[in-house]
Amino acid sequence: MTGQPRKHSFPPVVAADTRLLVLGSLPGERSLAERRYYAHPQNQFWRLIGAAVERPDLPALPYDERLLALLAAGVGLWDVVASAIRPGSTDAAIREAAGNDLATLVASLPVLRAVAFNGGTAWRQGAPVLKNSGPDLITLPSSSPLHTIGLAAKLPAWQALRQYLSPGAAHNGNNVSNS
Repeated sequence: MTGQPRKHSFPPVVAADTRLLVLGSLPGERSLAERRYYAHPQNQFWRLIGAAVERPDLPALPYDERLLALLAAGVGLWDVVASAIRPGSTDAAIREAAGNDLATLVASLPVLRAVAFNGGTAWRQGAPVLKNSGPDLITLPSSSPLHTIGLAAKLPAWQALRQYLSPGAAHNGNNVSNS
């Protein structure tokens, strides 16, 4: 891995009224090049989260409007890995990972009910850090095109996130697995 540059995650996209935080692992090559979360056209994230927030138009919106729509719905985004060496975009290639300060971010969000991990790598690296932090922890099937079970199979787990988004909803205080 010597000579490989470190790849860095983006800043968190959150607001004071974030009720659900979705954490990925580390942006892929396309996302890093475009400086946008989930920029690869085959990544299903925007369709899946659009269904969860009942905004099927989300994937068609300009990127900045997508982020604003998520924030308006109470959804925030970030990644568990702050920086790592990774040739290509696969999570299996992540080496020398340095984690983001998830605990501090979670503690700063007063109405946060749940943290959802987009895929197994995000779950394995992030859930241990947040296991006693208060919000429900949920593992989701990855939105990555490399996770080939198909959109229809992934959709129910992502749609289950709706329960955390209504302003009056309460969380269970439990770790949950939906993958």
